[in-house]
Amino acid sequence: MTPIPETDTWSLLFVFVLATFIGMGVIGRVSRLLHTPLMSLTNAISAIAVVGSILVTGSDYPVEIRILGAIALFASMTNIVSGFLITDRMLKMFKTPAKTPAKPPVATPPAGGDR
Repeated sequence: MTPIPETDTWSLLFVFVLATFIGMGVIGRVSRLLHTPLMSLTNAISAIAVVGSILVTGSDYPVEIRILGAIALFASMTNIVSGFLITDRMLKMFKTPAKTPAKPPVATPPAGGDR
């Protein structure tokens, strides 16, 4: 078994926090018209992550790595499903409501009754 190289945890945490703030800043400035294409792109990226996490979860890796693969699979699938739900909701906002056909006027009897 090959030894696992030691990583600098603080550097990894710093990169994660920095990427989080940059991502929030970039996505917060996206207009509504670009939101739907952006969501479809992130769904495609998440689909790649799903394939990778399935490979990790089903392969012959140590239990800890397979558990992380299962967590990644759950997170990616949640992202994809919620992305499709949000995209559907955004597209419904731009849809014009269907016009109902006008009802024909009802004939009213003449005033004063039959003579």
